[in-house]
Amino acid sequence: MTVYLEGGSACGKSRLGESWAVSLHQRRGGPLLYLATMEAGDGESLRRVARHRAARAGKGFQTVERPRDLASLELPPRATVLLEDLGNLAANELYSPGGGGGPALLSGLERLFAQAENLVVIGNAVFAEGPGPEGELGAYLRALSAVQSFCAARCEVAAEVICGIPLYHKHPGKEAPRL
Repeated sequence: MTVYLEGGSACGKSRLGESWAVSLHQRRGGPLLYLATMEAGDGESLRRVARHRAARAGKGFQTVERPRDLASLELPPRATVLLEDLGNLAANELYSPGGGGGPALLSGLERLFAQAENLVVIGNAVFAEGPGPEGELGAYLRALSAVQSFCAARCEVAAEVICGIPLYHKHPGKEAPRL
């Protein structure tokens, strides 16, 4: 099963994503992987990583640090993967040394969809109404929008998370995991 969750900062999307991943893992077995995309380089990002690790503690996740180049990642058979998150992955592929740009971002996601038995993808609600910004920020937002649209279209389940409440736009009728 594939699940796409999108929301603003601190809206509960990570917690819901963890619940989906754990639930899918319990139904089907196999390894439970947390695919971490953040390159923590300052105090705030290190604190965020620590909070996320603490929240996942005891749930059975194996953390795989992968800030870019998903196309070369080999997953174990029957893996359930939680990808956290598309915003970091897009920024890393587009702007980090060694990033492969938009083509690498899309081909890496395609490979991840092909390999994972279950995949939960966390996206970011960073878009506003009206014309977008120009320059590098505009290019980043357009690239992020494209990969998030790709993931939402490809996934069986798609939801916005608002204040911890999922608003499902696409759902096959199966019961969602409890938080």
